[in-house]
Amino acid sequence: MNAESSRALPETIAPGQPITALAPMQDVTTLPFMSVVSGIGSPDYFFTEYFRVHVQSRLEKHILESITENRTGRPVFAQMIGEDIEHLKRSTLDLLKHEVAGIDLNMGCPAPTVYKKRCGGGLLRDPAKVDQILGMLRETVPGLFTVKMRIGFEDTRNFEKVLELIDKHQVDLLSVHGRTVKEMYRSQVHYDCIKTAAESVSCPVLANGDVSSAIRAREILDYTGAAGVMVGRHAIRNPWVFKQIREFESTGKTTPVKLSKVFQYVRDLYNALEKPWIKERALVNKMKKFLNFIGQGVDPEGGFLHEARRAQSEDELFRICERYMLSGKLEHFADEPYEGLVARPNCE
Repeated sequence: MNAESSRALPETIAPGQPITALAPMQDVTTLPFMSVVSGIGSPDYFFTEYFRVHVQSRLEKHILESITENRTGRPVFAQMIGEDIEHLKRSTLDLLKHEVAGIDLNMGCPAPTVYKKRCGGGLLRDPAKVDQILGMLRETVPGLFTVKMRIGFEDTRNFEKVLELIDKHQVDLLSVHGRTVKEMYRSQVHYDCIKTAAESVSCPVLANGDVSSAIRAREILDYTGAAGVMVGRHAIRNPWVFKQIREFESTGKTTPVKLSKVFQYVRDLYNALEKPWIKERALVNKMKKFLNFIGQGVDPEGGFLHEARRAQSEDELFRICERYMLSGKLEHFADEPYEGLVARPNCE
């Protein structure tokens, strides 16, 4: 991105289709995961894990790779998290040396280790500081400047004030997770607040939070009036969701996903994450982070989840996958998570 950059959003969206984006999630939305999702059906936009910004920070190499080595053909926005204006500016200028679609500010992460440092969702307690940071970033970023936020810290008392600041500083795209920081992922999503945002700000708004399927995405869009959806943990479970959203918008129906395709997704993900320096046991354990979500749609009794969480080797893990996904006892993956099978994300 350079001083000649346009402020228009990248044109990857077909006419009449909502915007789709993969939510940034720490230790999940890495280059390997983006690549696997791209092979299944890309969202319109990708967002990186957040770059941590502080006095001693430098751009993390593994996160930067999701920009510099990305072959998905989709725009990649670089997300930052921090509260120090000087170092946020430094990191922004460093990121602008690379082919980023835009710079995204995290004002939503609910992790206590983050908000106690007045970063992420912790910024929502201090609109004056938000004003300063947004002002600096808008001045520094010649192209697209985007924000991902929650609706408040403990409550929504500052929500409308922050929305005013979003407009004041001409943010180009706003993603709103419809929960407060303190609600984490436990409460129902407050879609009325996303509706308020969509009606209040000049830029497009992406609705985030429990976007579990193509049908659910359409329901959320109809209610909120948002320009699109940002999908997080449900895209770990069902990376076909972006393709299904486009299909549903065009035809009013979606093609069921066969469990054999889910097996291939698990295999592709394992292969993509595999590195010479990662021991087999560590890689199997890393896969469990993803299987914790994928398993919500495999069998209604939760047998796959129960067994996969206890796998100790690659061979054992894929024998379990074969038994549940290739045996023919069950044919299709569930569109929505089976009731009672719960998983929680990282930072979405």
